[in-house]
Amino acid sequence: MSTAVAIGVFDGVHLGHQALLRRTIEMARELDLRPAVLTFDPHPAAVIAPGREPRLLTTVEERCRLIREQGIKEILVLPFSAPIAAMTPDQFAQTILRAKLDARAIVVGEGFHFGHNRAGTVATLSELGFVTRSLAPVQYRGVVVSSTEIRKRIESGDVARAGRLLNRPFSISGDIVSGHGIGHKQTVPTLNLKTNAEVLPAKGVYITRTNHRWNSITNLGIRPTFENNGALSIYTFLLGPFEEPAPESIVLEFLQRVREERKFDSPEALKAQIMRDVKTANNYFRRLNL
Repeated sequence: MSTAVAIGVFDGVHLGHQALLRRTIEMARELDLRPAVLTFDPHPAAVIAPGREPRLLTTVEERCRLIREQGIKEILVLPFSAPIAAMTPDQFAQTILRAKLDARAIVVGEGFHFGHNRAGTVATLSELGFVTRSLAPVQYRGVVVSSTEIRKRIESGDVARAGRLLNRPFSISGDIVSGHGIGHKQTVPTLNLKTNAEVLPAKGVYITRTNHRWNSITNLGIRPTFENNGALSIYTFLLGPFEEPAPESIVLEFLQRVREERKFDSPEALKAQIMRDVKTANNYFRRLNL
């Protein structure tokens, strides 16, 4: 069966992307086609303008999982390369859209360009014989939803608004590693996360959820109260009773920023502040009945 294809990088699979995917599913149903997605890895900017590509909100694996959760099962991850970038719009349409996806309909965002020197447009797709739909940018409370805007919110610490633009909490994942033992000895025991995430929230203390099930509070920073080489640490304190073996890896969802990271006069003063932060987090979760 031929396909209706949404095209894009889909980094973050945010509210705007979700609208595009819904429209693709609707169009596929209307035209008796299979809904599909064409995305790219690496980001095209990494090939076209090396060094200027954006830091990504999601890995390609996370991106595909999130796209599938929206109801689209057929995904082509195109390895973007210099030969792909050099294709004319007609070559791209014939070689990729028709030969690999048997595309009959295309759904893209307004301002979509493709092919060498971005020569192809939405009008070009129509001229090449595709049933074509383009969607205007989605806005949330007057803000245009984009991966760039979400990245900016996260890196400023505004994870709550970033989550609204994503339609889910911003999250990072990674392995649990041994820390310095300071938490167990002087403050509170924590899970210490090592992550390869390209985008991280601003340094500070955050209300978080760990592995989608444990309420937690997380400090992301350089541990200024203790001697440190300036290396970034991410350590999480689980708020409830925890009797299971410590997980080897976690997914950490950032819900709300509590405060900036700061230096305390003593470990005791830091521990007292952590207890106040815990109270703030518990009140937050109580309001949400979590």
